[in-house]
Amino acid sequence: MSTPVPAPDVRPEAVAAARDLYRPPAPGEGLASVLPAALGALGVGLPDGIPVPTWSLPPARHVVVVLVDGLGARQLERRAGHAPFLRSMTAAAPDARCGFPSTTATSLTSLGTGLPPGGHGIVGWQTVLPDGRLFNHLGWRDGPEPEVHQPHPTLLQHAEAAGLSVTTVSRPLFETSGFTRVALRGGGYVPTEDAGERAAGVLGALAGAGPAGRSLVYAYWDEVDKAGHVHGPGSVEWGEALEEVDAFVREVAAGAPDGTVVVLTSDHGMVDAPHISRRDLAYDDVLAAGVRVLAGEPRAPQAWCEPGRVREVVTTWTDELGGSALVLTREEAVEAGWFGPVRAGYEQRIGEVVAVMLDAATVLDSRLLRPQVLALRGHHGSVTDAETAVPLLVHRV
Repeated sequence: MSTPVPAPDVRPEAVAAARDLYRPPAPGEGLASVLPAALGALGVGLPDGIPVPTWSLPPARHVVVVLVDGLGARQLERRAGHAPFLRSMTAAAPDARCGFPSTTATSLTSLGTGLPPGGHGIVGWQTVLPDGRLFNHLGWRDGPEPEVHQPHPTLLQHAEAAGLSVTTVSRPLFETSGFTRVALRGGGYVPTEDAGERAAGVLGALAGAGPAGRSLVYAYWDEVDKAGHVHGPGSVEWGEALEEVDAFVREVAAGAPDGTVVVLTSDHGMVDAPHISRRDLAYDDVLAAGVRVLAGEPRAPQAWCEPGRVREVVTTWTDELGGSALVLTREEAVEAGWFGPVRAGYEQRIGEVVAVMLDAATVLDSRLLRPQVLALRGHHGSVTDAETAVPLLVHRV
C-alpha cells in the first residue's frame, strides 16, 4: 500500500482570485431557495438546516414549479421575443444563480434538497468513486445506492409528509432513475412525453388535490437544453424550443385553478463552445501528464491525479490554458466557497484539480465520452455569467 501524499498547500492568491471570479448563492438565495419559497407560500415550515429564502411568493393553494433545463437568464433576455408569456411574468428575485458547477446533476439536487452542492454531495456531472471508477450521476449505471449516496430527505418528501399533494411531471425514462431517487424523490409521478401531455399532467395533478387540498407540482422540461447542446444557444432551433416552453407555461396558467402560483426557473445557462477551442487529453500529452482520470464537465473539468502530481498538474494547466481558465486545487476551490459548506467526506468527490473555463474553451478526454457528447456545440458547467444566471419568474392565477 502506498503512503498517502499530503494535500497541497492552499495558495492565498488563488483563493482570492477564485472568490473574485465567482461567489455562489448565499443561504436563502438562488436555485436552492425555490422549493423552500414554494413551501412558504403553501404554509409549510422548512426542515431543520434549510435556510429561509430571502425572497417570497404570494400565499397560494397550489404552486407549480417549472424547471426548464438549459434556459439561462442571459439567453432568455436575448431571445425574449420568442417567449411573450414568460416576458409577462414577474421577476421574483434579482440576479438569481445556480451553484457550482453549473450543471444539471448538481443544480437539480440543490433544487430538490434546498442544499448547496457541498451539502448534498452531487458535485458534478461526473465524479470518481472510491473504487476509482468514473461515474456519471445522470446515467447512474452500476452506481451506489442513491439514498445512501445522497441521504438527505428531499423537499418533495417533506411536502408530502406535511400533507400536500405532491406530483412530478416529467419524462417516463426518469421516473425510476437513480438520479431521480437522489434529487427529487417523493410524491407521485406523472410520466409524459410531449408538450400537450405535460400540460395535461400538470393540470390533472392540480385538480387531483381536490377543492380543499393544497398541492405542489414540479414539472421538468428538457427540450431547450437539448437544442442548445446540439445546435447552440443562439440557434434557430433553440428559439423554437423556447417558443414551445412559452406555450406550455401559458396553457398551464390558463387552466390552473384560482390560488395557483406558477414559478419558472432553470438549472443553468449555456455558452457556444466551438470544437476548435477544445483541448482533448486523448491527444494532448502536455495536459494529460500526471492526470489519472478526468471527470467533471468540459467547461469545468475535475482531474484526479497520479500520486504526488497535483501541484505539477495545476502548474502545467495554468501555463497551458493561460487566460482561458482558472486552475485550482480541490482545497483551494473548497476554501473559496465554490461548493458552499462541504459535508465531511464529500470533499473526496471533488477532483484534486478543479478548472473553470472563462472563454469559449473546453477541456475533455474523448476516450471517456460518448460520440454524442463529443459532437455537442453548446456547453455549461463553469462560473461565467452566461452559465450561472438563471431566471426566477412568477405568475399568479
